Amino acid sequence: MKIDELRRSEAAHFLPVVKRHPVALVEGRGSRVRDVEGREYIDLMAGWGVTCIGHCHPALVEAIREQAGRLMQTTNVFYTLPQCELIDRLADVAPGDVTRSFITNSGTEAIEGAIKLAHRATGRAKFVSTHGAFHGRTLGALHVIGTEKHRAPYAPLLHESVRVPFDDLDAAARALDAQTSAFIVEPVQGEGGVNVPREGYLRELADLCHAVGALLICDEVQTGIGRTGRMFACEHEGVVPDVMALGKGLGGGFPVAAFLCTESVARTVSLGEHGTTFGGNPLACAAANATLRVVEEEKLVARAAELGARLHARMRAFAAERPDRVASARGKGLLQALVLRDADRAAALPLRAIERGVLVNVTAGTVVRFFPALNIPEDDLFSGLDAVLALVAD
Repeated sequence: MKIDELRRSEAAHFLPVVKRHPVALVEGRGSRVRDVEGREYIDLMAGWGVTCIGHCHPALVEAIREQAGRLMQTTNVFYTLPQCELIDRLADVAPGDVTRSFITNSGTEAIEGAIKLAHRATGRAKFVSTHGAFHGRTLGALHVIGTEKHRAPYAPLLHESVRVPFDDLDAAARALDAQTSAFIVEPVQGEGGVNVPREGYLRELADLCHAVGALLICDEVQTGIGRTGRMFACEHEGVVPDVMALGKGLGGGFPVAAFLCTESVARTVSLGEHGTTFGGNPLACAAANATLRVVEEEKLVARAAELGARLHARMRAFAAERPDRVASARGKGLLQALVLRDADRAAALPLRAIERGVLVNVTAGTVVRFFPALNIPEDDLFSGLDAVLALVAD
């Protein structure tokens, strides 16, 4: 089936809430993908960071194949070996005493669970979040989202919440009070433009929260599983959140997520206060276990730090060479961005990059986001980067 046929079919039957690029992907290996017409692309998006170990990693494919032939789904009232292994693994890699977890299907569902958990732990209903934050699209997540374009259409359904500027401790201090349940924050904002806070922000934010009896929720859906050069981005500052949400890269391409909490928070919940039909199913947990093994065995966290530093240096050098086109370069690990000066040029860049055989996206209007697999071959990474920089310079 050709792309024009697919577009006609979708126009007739798909709910029109997503703007598609004119590419239909059918196959992926590593950091290369192929479309229905046989064209190959370097993937610098990795499914919004989901395919963190590359497309169809052999270890992940084999784990899914083996588990699919054994047991795919059962109710969560029974123990399963893959889920028990996964919650043990998460307890081992999570910071501090963040040792309790609940497995979900998606990042936004993990955020919903984190919000419920904070309310149960504190008995409070007020949440504080940041401008530019993206926490998901379900109603609970929209309650704390900091991106107005996502929140506004559903405002009549949402409770009032407090949003403050990201990386502004004075504003956070003014917003936090004895009615606050939690402050929810991305350690590095992704959808908001790859915004990296100053050193000490998270650490001081945790202190502010705890001074008024509020919890700190770290949304690591995008930054977790090694993306920023540490297993979790909060570890750059040695911060142990009260609650943490994971998703995207946890399953390496298979839908699975989790929310985690400390022992003290876990003691505040009771049987029946949360549940899920598909969350924690054996197939998803087997995928997550395989992904975490690959990340560990291939030392991908350290690789993200080292390769990300080189990528960032290249981008900063280009920004210095072309200040007329680029306002700045920023990021951590393999979550990097070029901030362009011209919004129209930025908006046109993804489609122009497709013509050059590269998949890359633009967020927050002018921010070209680089979000590759943690094990992307260096040749692919820097060839893709060179193609994008040539388009920016053109």
